[in-house]
Amino acid sequence: MNVRALAAQVLGQVLGKGRSLTTALPPSLKRAAPEDHGLLQELCYGACRWHPRLQVLLSALLTRPLDPREQAIRALLLIGLYQLWHLRIPEHAAVAETVTAAHQLHKPWAAGLTNAVLRAALRRQRELTAMLENDPEADTAHPHWLLQRLQADWPDDWPAIVAANNAHPPFTLRVNSRHFDREAYRRHLAIEGYAAEQITEAPTALTLNTAVEPAMLPGFAQGWVSIQDAAAQLAGPLLDVSPGLRVLDACAAPGGKTGHLLECAPHLDLLALDRDATRLQQVADNLRRLGLRAYLVAGDARRPADWWDGIPYDRILLDAPCSATGVIRRHPDIKLLRRDSDIAVLASQQQALLTRLWPLLRPGGRLLYATCSVLQQENEQVVANFLTAQPDADEQPIIASWGRSRSHGRQILPGERSMDGFYYAVLIKREVATGEVTCLPAS
Repeated sequence: MNVRALAAQVLGQVLGKGRSLTTALPPSLKRAAPEDHGLLQELCYGACRWHPRLQVLLSALLTRPLDPREQAIRALLLIGLYQLWHLRIPEHAAVAETVTAAHQLHKPWAAGLTNAVLRAALRRQRELTAMLENDPEADTAHPHWLLQRLQADWPDDWPAIVAANNAHPPFTLRVNSRHFDREAYRRHLAIEGYAAEQITEAPTALTLNTAVEPAMLPGFAQGWVSIQDAAAQLAGPLLDVSPGLRVLDACAAPGGKTGHLLECAPHLDLLALDRDATRLQQVADNLRRLGLRAYLVAGDARRPADWWDGIPYDRILLDAPCSATGVIRRHPDIKLLRRDSDIAVLASQQQALLTRLWPLLRPGGRLLYATCSVLQQENEQVVANFLTAQPDADEQPIIASWGRSRSHGRQILPGERSMDGFYYAVLIKREVATGEVTCLPAS
């Protein structure tokens, strides 16, 4: 099966079944020839990245709507338009291979439709380009609801956020300080012919000029280095861990921050919790490669009675489930999968997580609230509501060169200092005054 047919099957699952590229793409990569992996990923990710624009184009080119059951053909048409509008593939090759893919999908009736749509797109390119410029959703390649929220929350910055979301993400590494400092590892990269630049704000971060297979990196199998955006690497220092502390990493999968915490301070008593036992296996795999150990538990952070032993934690990392609107450049399928109605639901879940985990923190302990969202409803509003409701919670302001201070916490916007969009807030549990007694809830 040619690469465009495989890409159409993957994108059809995203469009029709709401599956993420993270789950839908790997099986097709196994079916594709190794030399086609790069193009397969580019077609899938690119068609999602520009979907709001491509869908407007497709609607203008179709004489009648497609049957909703034909998601693979809709996906194939979008992939064809993506090639013509955004890739340097010769036009005749893009059209011919996409038409062939319709046959390989066992939809011979769609071959003529595919040929007609793509040739009309080439013939009407000037007219269609003008149409796109007059449609905000198509022009920005962002769904209307998300564009409205970005404009409301970031009236001066939304154009830069949109541009960053539509760009390819950098390939950033986290150097394992248990093996090398950053400059020493950069020399190893140089020997292998890889150029890398430091990101000042994250002392373990290096960004390569081009992406490579992780296994090709010097010492990857030995745990010398991991793939992690620089913004995510700020969590370890902010949590301020030191040897011997009892730490809870709630919502830990896939384990990037878990590994970094253990690299920051050896001999942590660290519990990595996640409600998804399958994803928890990713944490185990990551720690095994790094040569690190933690207690792994499958459980719901909102139900501590099911897994907590009653001993308070010195530190809690809550990397809360969120809209992921700060990492769209890495996960462009978010544009297709998220809905405006999701945000209030997520904010409620985030509030519940904070409320349920707070009693597990010892007086004087620190909780780091983190999301990869840029929306205020999931970030400073959640923290503000929590501080209002929790009399023994104080916020510790984050003084840093990265991001920008908010009413509560600190926000990095996508693309700033080559980082993903991330939000952090540091919460401290007030020490018990003399004569007072703190009662922990029964587990």
